[in-house]
Amino acid sequence: MVSNGKFVYLQTFGCQMNVHDSEKMLSILAENDYRPTEDINRADIILLNTCSVRAKPEHKVYSVLGRLKKLKEKNHHLVIGVGGCVAQHEGERLLDRIGHLDLVFGTHNLHRLPELISDVQASRRPKCAVKFYDEVKSLDIFPAPSDGEKVKSYVTIMQGCDNFCSFCIVPYVRGRQKSRPGENILGEINALSKGGVREVTLLGQNVNSYGKDLSGGLTFPQLLARINEIEGLWRMRFTTSHPKDISEELIMAVGKLERVCKHIHLPFQSGSDKILERMNRGYTRKEYMKKGEQLREVCPEIGITADVMVGFPGEDEEDFLETLDLIQKVQFDNLFSFKYSPRKGTKAAWFPDQIDESTQSHRLEVLQKLQKRITLKRNQTLEGRYEEILVEGVSKGAKEEMTGRTSSNKVVNFKGSPDLIGQLVKVRIEKGYANSLKGKII
Repeated sequence: MVSNGKFVYLQTFGCQMNVHDSEKMLSILAENDYRPTEDINRADIILLNTCSVRAKPEHKVYSVLGRLKKLKEKNHHLVIGVGGCVAQHEGERLLDRIGHLDLVFGTHNLHRLPELISDVQASRRPKCAVKFYDEVKSLDIFPAPSDGEKVKSYVTIMQGCDNFCSFCIVPYVRGRQKSRPGENILGEINALSKGGVREVTLLGQNVNSYGKDLSGGLTFPQLLARINEIEGLWRMRFTTSHPKDISEELIMAVGKLERVCKHIHLPFQSGSDKILERMNRGYTRKEYMKKGEQLREVCPEIGITADVMVGFPGEDEEDFLETLDLIQKVQFDNLFSFKYSPRKGTKAAWFPDQIDESTQSHRLEVLQKLQKRITLKRNQTLEGRYEEILVEGVSKGAKEEMTGRTSSNKVVNFKGSPDLIGQLVKVRIEKGYANSLKGKII
C-alpha cells in the first residue's frame, strides 16, 4: 500500500477528458491516503497528466519536467511521474530523456497508479507502464458523490477512436474505441445526481459512435434518452461529436430531450473538400453544412461551436478561402482554431507539402479575426432576451458577481450572492461581449 499522510501535486494539460482523468487519479490516490496540494514544494509525488494532440502542450510538459530537476536534487525521495498521452506515445523514451523521472504510465494504466507508485518507492527504480488492455478499467473509476459540493461533473462514456484521421494522434495514445456499458454510466450519473450534481458532461473522443463496439448495447441517442429520465439531473452536455457519425436520430434527440443542453461541439477542421479528404474525415463540406442546418431546424436556439485548423499540408489559398466561406455561412457561436502541427506516427506528418510557419500564422490571424466578429454579433443578438442560467460559482472578474452558462453554453456574469450556486435562475441579457454576456437576475 501507498504510505500514509503524503501529498500529491498534479498538473493537467489538454482536454476535458484529461481534466476528468486527473480527478480520477486524485480519487484513487485519496483512497491510499494521499492528499492533494497546490504547493509543489510540499509534494511527495508530482504528477503531470499530459496532452500530445498538438505540439504546444507537449513542449510545455518538457519545460515543466526540466524545472522539476532542482526539486528532485533537494528531495531524493520525491516521486515524479508523467501520465496521459505524451506518456503513452513516448513510453521508455521519456525515461531515457529525463534522468530524474521515476514513472511513466499510459492512458490504459490509470487504475494501476497506486501500485506503480508503491513499486517505485520500494525499488527506487523507474517504472514504465504503457500497455493497452481489452478492458479499460479506468473507465469505471469515478470520484465519490460530492454531497452538494459540485454543481457540474464530467462522466466518461468511452475512450479511444477508430477513425484514424491523418493528422490525429488519438488512436495511437488512447487506443481503439472502447464504450462503457450503459448501465455503468447510468449508475454513476444516478449517484452524482443524488450527491447534488445538476449538470453532467458526457466525454468521449467520438461520442456519436458510442456503443458501436458493444454487443446489444444502447446507441448514443438511446443513452441520452435514458439519462434524460434521471431524477434530480437538470442538464446534460456531450463532447466531442464527429460530423460523419451524427445521425438523424441524434439530431432529433438534441431537439426533443428537455435536459439535453442546446449546444453541440462539432469540429469541421477545414472547409475544403480536398483537404477534408486528405485528412480522412469522412464527410464533405456540403454534408457538414447540411447537418448544421438540420440541427438549427429542430432547435433554432442551439449554439454550434467547432474545431478548425489552418496550414494543413497541401492547403493552398483557395482551400483556406473555402474554410473562411464555411465559417461565414454556418455562423458559429465560437471556434477553437489552431495551426496544424505534425504529430509523430500520423500519416500527415509524412506529407511532403508542409506549410511554412509564417503562412500558418497569417491564416490563423485572419480566421480568428473573422470569428471574433461573428461571435460578438451572435452574443449581441441575445441582448434583451431572458435566459435560464445554472449558477456555477463566483465570477473571476468581480467578487460581487456570479457566473453560469446558458443552455447554449454561453458564459453569463451577473450580480448575485453565493447562495445562488447550484440553482437555476432567470436573467435578462443586458450586454453581449466578445467572450461572455452580462446579465441581470430577474
